[in-house]
Amino acid sequence: MSQRTTRFAGLVTPRPAVRTHTVTRRRPASMPLPVSKTASGIGERAQTVADLAFAGALSIVALPVVLCCVLLVRLTSRGPAIYSQTRVGKGGRIFTLYKIRSMYYDCERLSGPKWSTPGDPRITPLGRIFRKLHLDELPQLWNVLRGDMSLIGPRPERPEIVAKLRESVPGYNRRHTVKPGITGFAQIHLPPDTCLRSVKNKLAYDLFYIRNASLTLGLSILFATGLKLLGLKKLYQRKPRVPTE
Repeated sequence: MSQRTTRFAGLVTPRPAVRTHTVTRRRPASMPLPVSKTASGIGERAQTVADLAFAGALSIVALPVVLCCVLLVRLTSRGPAIYSQTRVGKGGRIFTLYKIRSMYYDCERLSGPKWSTPGDPRITPLGRIFRKLHLDELPQLWNVLRGDMSLIGPRPERPEIVAKLRESVPGYNRRHTVKPGITGFAQIHLPPDTCLRSVKNKLAYDLFYIRNASLTLGLSILFATGLKLLGLKKLYQRKPRVPTE
């Protein structure tokens, strides 16, 4: 089966983590972790200022939308409209992430934490609309203002799932060298995680961003995110040159 990957016009696309003709080598324990160009010093402070400025402006615009979504959730299903989850952030620090509820209340009581899959019966009819438009992510602007997240970075995962991925995916912990983001290089190119193979492919994109983070790349990701929300991702995506498994 061919794993769809993409390339951003004018940028180098990282090769997929899973290929039929190469063997993945583990990084020796003594080698340092990759550090983002914006992960320290002036670059980190500049990114923090930019995050606060953009998140503050977007919060003002998004507030009426969030209030409407909250009202719709309360009218159509049982349970709170805003819910919180613990996620793993920079340096492995645990923080609380906020979202508009798109699933039925207490739906993981029996199954425990697990990824959402296509046609997931836990998602409410209204929640499917929210997820398609990514409206359920809007409360995470508050996480950016609190300093838990950045606008751009690897998506934060739940501690229960991270514990398993650290054992199964070599180098997975390297994505925690920067703050997690609301959107990211992996998010604009690849679908949500559903299996270990998808996690490995996304990790390649996350590490590419960490190594090459810059103002130009960041603005490109934000622009592509807007195109994706409008259903215009074909404007920046194209078929991969090298087929994968």
